[in-house]
Amino acid sequence: MNTITSEHSYARQPNWFVRSETWLDDKGKGAWIAAMVLGFIFFWPVGLALLMYMIWSKRMFSGKSCARHNGSFSTRSFGAHRTTGNAAFDAYKADTLSRLEEEQNNFEAFLERLREAKDKSEFDQFMEERAKRTDDAADEPSVRPS
Repeated sequence: MNTITSEHSYARQPNWFVRSETWLDDKGKGAWIAAMVLGFIFFWPVGLALLMYMIWSKRMFSGKSCARHNGSFSTRSFGAHRTTGNAAFDAYKADTLSRLEEEQNNFEAFLERLREAKDKSEFDQFMEERAKRTDDAADEPSVRPS
């Protein structure tokens, strides 16, 4: 087999860590906790590493399912792909989920604008205080020790 071909096919497949992370995300927060506990039981550094990763990636304290993709909840966690057999209910469920996702996106955009406005006001206040300190320093006569 050509080494270039094998390198390219390997590069397209996610590594074992990404596959494991995706599998655990699909199973939810309980699977992450179970993996961490098993890690502590069999070899404590593995459990500690999983605990640190869960805290670092905000999986531990999110209070939501770990099934996230690009910052928004995956519809897999809500069972959106499963049909109930009732077309009216499935349509209602799809509409509700899309409305909730739109509301979530709007709320996240609002929070981002709020953070930007707060950052801007804090920066403006800092610049005003800095300018005031500069003006006060220029107004004071400089006293040189002799």
